[in-house]
Amino acid sequence: MTVMAPAPIDQQEDEEMLVPQSDLTDNHQPMEVVAQPEAANTVENQPVEDPPSSRFTWRIENFSRLNAKKHYSEVFVVGGYKWRILLFPKGNNVDHLSMYLDVADSASLPYGWSRYAQFSLAVVNQIHNKYSIRKDTQHQFNARESDWGFTSFMPLGELYDPCRGYLVNDTLIVEAEVVVRRIVDYWTYDSKKETGYVGLKNQGATCYMNSLLQTLYHIPYFRKAVYHMPTTENDMPSGSIPLALQSLFYKLQYSDSSVATKELTKSFGWDTHDSFMQHDVQELNRVLCEKLEDKMKGTVVEGTIQQLFEGHHMNYIECINVDYKSTRKESFYDLQLDVKGCHDVYASFDKYVEVERLEGDNKYHAEQYGLQDAKKGVLFIDFPPVLQLQLKRFEYDFMRDTMVKINDRYEFPLQLDLDRDGGKYLSPDADRRVRNLYTLHSVLVHSGGVHGGHYYAFIRPTLSDQWYKFDDERVTKEDMKRALEEQYGGEEELPQTNPGFNNTPFKFTKYSNAYMLVYIRESDKDKIICNVDEKDIAEHLRERLKKEQEEKEHKKKEKAEAHLYTIIKVARDDDLAEQIGKDIYFDLVDHDKVRSFRIQKQITFNVFKEEIAKEFGIPVQFQRFWLWAKRQNHTYRPNRPLTPLEETQSVGTLREVSNKVHNAELRLFLEVELGLDLRPIAPPDKMKEDILLFFKHYNPEKEELRFVGRLFVKSTGKPIEILSKLNKMAGYAPDEEINLYEEIKFEPSVMCEPIDKKITFRASQLEDGDIVCFQKSLPVESIEQFRYPDVPSFLEYVHNRQIVHFRSLEKPKEDDFCLEMSRLYTYDDVVERVAQQLGLNDPSKIRLTSHNCYSQQPKPQPIKYRGVDHLSDMLVHYNQTSDILYYEVLDIPLPELQGLKTLKVAFHHATKDEVVIHTIRLPKQSTVGDVINDLKTKVELSHPDAELRLLEVFYHKIYKIFPPSEKIENINDQYWTLRAEEIPEEEKNLGPNDRLIHVYHFTKETAQNQMQILNFGEPFFLVIHEGETLAEIKVRIQKKLQVPDEDFAKWKFAFLSLGRPEYLQDSDIVSSRFQRRDVYGAWEQYLGLEHSDNAPKRAYAANQNRHTFEKPVKIYN
Repeated sequence: MTVMAPAPIDQQEDEEMLVPQSDLTDNHQPMEVVAQPEAANTVENQPVEDPPSSRFTWRIENFSRLNAKKHYSEVFVVGGYKWRILLFPKGNNVDHLSMYLDVADSASLPYGWSRYAQFSLAVVNQIHNKYSIRKDTQHQFNARESDWGFTSFMPLGELYDPCRGYLVNDTLIVEAEVVVRRIVDYWTYDSKKETGYVGLKNQGATCYMNSLLQTLYHIPYFRKAVYHMPTTENDMPSGSIPLALQSLFYKLQYSDSSVATKELTKSFGWDTHDSFMQHDVQELNRVLCEKLEDKMKGTVVEGTIQQLFEGHHMNYIECINVDYKSTRKESFYDLQLDVKGCHDVYASFDKYVEVERLEGDNKYHAEQYGLQDAKKGVLFIDFPPVLQLQLKRFEYDFMRDTMVKINDRYEFPLQLDLDRDGGKYLSPDADRRVRNLYTLHSVLVHSGGVHGGHYYAFIRPTLSDQWYKFDDERVTKEDMKRALEEQYGGEEELPQTNPGFNNTPFKFTKYSNAYMLVYIRESDKDKIICNVDEKDIAEHLRERLKKEQEEKEHKKKEKAEAHLYTIIKVARDDDLAEQIGKDIYFDLVDHDKVRSFRIQKQITFNVFKEEIAKEFGIPVQFQRFWLWAKRQNHTYRPNRPLTPLEETQSVGTLREVSNKVHNAELRLFLEVELGLDLRPIAPPDKMKEDILLFFKHYNPEKEELRFVGRLFVKSTGKPIEILSKLNKMAGYAPDEEINLYEEIKFEPSVMCEPIDKKITFRASQLEDGDIVCFQKSLPVESIEQFRYPDVPSFLEYVHNRQIVHFRSLEKPKEDDFCLEMSRLYTYDDVVERVAQQLGLNDPSKIRLTSHNCYSQQPKPQPIKYRGVDHLSDMLVHYNQTSDILYYEVLDIPLPELQGLKTLKVAFHHATKDEVVIHTIRLPKQSTVGDVINDLKTKVELSHPDAELRLLEVFYHKIYKIFPPSEKIENINDQYWTLRAEEIPEEEKNLGPNDRLIHVYHFTKETAQNQMQILNFGEPFFLVIHEGETLAEIKVRIQKKLQVPDEDFAKWKFAFLSLGRPEYLQDSDIVSSRFQRRDVYGAWEQYLGLEHSDNAPKRAYAANQNRHTFEKPVKIYN
């Protein structure tokens, strides 16, 4: 799959997603790496003329014991750049292994660096290399996205299951292949200019859909039919598949740049989550064609899908010794051809029509003849004009109980003759006048492994010799060898790096190969590769899309011409009055919300004033404009009026004068003085000692701040001289006692200081553009009755106020309550407010957890007691701020709990069929022996001298018996269930030839055409004696599990090794199967009890991560 938009999001589902890893708040912990003996073994260099590429191998020992959240590999160099692998052993806030390629020295690279690389990451299967999981992608790395990869690389359950072969002797092997390309190749390329075609944007994991849509679009007869589907101007593309597809095809035909598919996926009823799911292309093809077929019914294009893609075959059974034949005609839209065991398409067709003999135990029951020897097979009645061949590159491997990708070499011809060998594929009813000679139109390619990868298509739209590669946004010209031979798959040999030395050539499997072929019948190609032009497109569609195009062009033109224009933003008194106290509290105005003008740069400012006169009805002679300036304390204030000389200059020159920062805008304040009749009058002359001050009034009763006006004052004057004017502005009596404050700054903290009314404005350091806030003087006795009695306290509150949404950690999706708090609240303030809200007396029993903004989930680790200083620290995640906190109420104070290790232990009673979960809290330095001693005081034992043991159970298998001396600090019960049980007497007295074996329950299940062994229920140990038969062991198992005879008779028994069942007979000697003496690591071999899983699921198993499978494709509209 290819790269999505670079928002760093952590996904919770088992979905394929590429993101920069984003949880960078903790310290980087470099990992110990086992050094390779020679660099040549680790990195294979390709010849110099190709883009630099290398393979890097990383062995990680003691993998399951790693405690750090993230681990880095050692640094390796490709293309002169330093790289490393970043890995999250327990997942980046998901239940999958997370793995990324990281630019190792990003912190020290020069400003503006970027590099483009294609790369694959793999987890090697050490038992069967072909089950290795490999994913590839491409990315432009830069300072903002210095790592890129897969948050959901593979499920942790598969990784940590030793019988899967990824973790052997607790060692994981990771491989990276990196190809560094010149950025200019990729980013300056214009597909339309180079090829005449445009690509489709990738919406996350939609490259599989893009390759299919390009293929369908380049079947002109299909495109014409889509254009002729009736739609109206009232339809919305996001709610109508026909209109969305028409719109998409039109844009592919007439647009100059790559086209988005969002409207189409919306019309499918998909949300963004569906777009990030890798779906099956064949399934999407069928579902889409079915939808279109349905929407075409009753229209002029009814039946088009069938005419293009539908063929028919005949299934037959013919008796050999009697005259009886049964036939059934079936239609198909595509054919699934075997790849395994077939070297080319013809071999697959031979296999398709292969005759199967029904004889012996498998005789056919013919109606009036009884059981008969017979021949069974398939022959084709007719092939469609457009033949879609799905190559079975993915299939289920019963030996390994998993899906695998077949990367074998498989050839396909440019011309396909299905009349070969006297028409051996055709049924007797076939019309032999039709010549079934086909020419190759498109090759759809999958690059990667079974768990994901990237899709693209090679197409020759006019069936000429020129092929094109459609790879999401990018379209390139390609030669025939690239489209055909290089997509056959198989193995490729890398050229030797040191010829003459005796080094064996390095062979590697080609993970890019064809999985779908589209052929067009020679006799139909003129009809199918037809002309499609404007007259085929409905008028309303042309209008709609032309309008869209014009808007796009207009925006593009505006952008292109932006350097010819200046944006002038004009703030007035009205804007200040409207915004202060509602949208803003600090400074004077939000410039994005004031009237904006787009003026050609060469126009003089005086001409612009005429436009202002028209717009605001203020004659030119009554306008005075002030420039804004950014002050050192980050406030933004009117600084000085424009001079008459400046007003004769061009607006472009003025912008450059006014703007030290690189901002394309000229920001102005329009000062207009009003006479007694409220009509504009000429502004007063401004002398050097005149200062323009702006005034805000604060009402503590209403907690309200508003703009009340501005005044010119003399720098030598004193505030006491203007008090009556201020009282008038506020609507107070002239002699009302008021207090004045200067609003100085608000970042990073608020600074608002009282003004001495008796000293001069100059002495108070007031200047043009300064803000004075004032309020009534409050008697001392009434100060207590207001939350924020004065301007500084109110501004402090506004600056730091934060509505926090609190959620119970048990219900992390639902807001429980909201509290308005200050970001300056200490840890203690926050927990006190929460405890108060919950009616809890002891705030130290509240434990809080921060929110991960990307995954929209609680962070894995809670906040430690007084572990942060302020509420603001609790709400920050990486570079984002959240407004959500999770809480839980503990049964003991948090400081006490932090000194303890908490383990959840499931105790299995020896004689009663019950499991009780105990929460064990002990000091962190305690041992497993201490856990067992603590448990003994809490559980009911079968007899006073019973001994207990502690087991690690994962996915219904026993992985470990903990030694009593093991420290509990490193035990992780997040993924494993800890189980305690009594040690049976028979295990204490093992004879020299006795064996202790694992016994697990299992059932076989088919999911998405995959047969799987699923373990369930409680695994247990059993002592078996030498020479003991299955029949004897069954008696003991039935007694131990107390299963009724009727149910037990249905159970099957099998020896399982590496997930493969070998069913046993009652007379089999069981001990002969179990040759291993050690119990540790012996989970790979066990005695399996096969029966249905009827037991209710126990709640404590909830943390055992279950597999989630690829969702079926659904188009909802």
